[in-house]
Amino acid sequence: MFKEALELGGLAVVTGAASGVGKASALRFAQQGLGVVLADLPGPRLEQAVKDVSAVASSSASVFGVPTDVSDESQVKTLADKAFEAGDVAVLMNNAGIEIPSSSWGEMENWRKLISVNLFGVIHGVHAFLPRMVDANRPAVVINTGSKQGITTPPGNPAYNTTKAGIKVISEQLSHELREANAPISVHLFVPGFTHTGINMAQYPEKPTDAWTSEQTVDYFLQRMAEDDFYILCPDNAVDSNTDKLRIAWAAGDLIENRPALSRWHPDYSEKFASFQKSGKIR
Repeated sequence: MFKEALELGGLAVVTGAASGVGKASALRFAQQGLGVVLADLPGPRLEQAVKDVSAVASSSASVFGVPTDVSDESQVKTLADKAFEAGDVAVLMNNAGIEIPSSSWGEMENWRKLISVNLFGVIHGVHAFLPRMVDANRPAVVINTGSKQGITTPPGNPAYNTTKAGIKVISEQLSHELREANAPISVHLFVPGFTHTGINMAQYPEKPTDAWTSEQTVDYFLQRMAEDDFYILCPDNAVDSNTDKLRIAWAAGDLIENRPALSRWHPDYSEKFASFQKSGKIR
């Protein structure tokens, strides 16, 4: 559906657009001829991103920023109003997200922040935009940015994992409902690999060798979206696509074989997982 949406033109609305994957996506959409609405928290980064995207957009394309806290439903509704006032929405990219520490029985305030931004940010975007996108009955795409931590749910940050697992579920259900409604709107779950972005800049001031740039990740995603893929798991310089599949297959095997939770990290299963991964065979 992305090719059809591009042919018709219109606007790409990108949340979390002031930096990282969001900004790289906004630049690519502008380069492909779409107008772009950049949404992020107010400040110099958003202002600079609007300037940078405007510099690569066609002279006829509309490019503007809307300061938006996606955890606030009313602000996301205002974002939608301003976008639809400016034109047809061809792309909705629910990308805004944060990553802060959590544990299963600690950091309650961090749990609230992560769920408010990462999970409700996507829910607010879907509720604010989809009714009017469906009514428009024109080819369009919805992109929700997930994480591999929401698929294999590794130990370390349960609140973040919970939000990203929720985004996977929302995206699957939305895709199904739009298909059942015969709406010309496709949904895509965008799952970056290890990407050097603003979220991990404090930990990694310089790009680690294993990481991809935001531009590499977005280019891979756009290529797969053009082929109408729903699940788009991006590789990086350390993890290829087959390794991702093996990890996902092992995680599913925990349920099928009733192994201990997160057995990939369980001492009794470490050798079995290593052998499974070395085999390179999904099943």
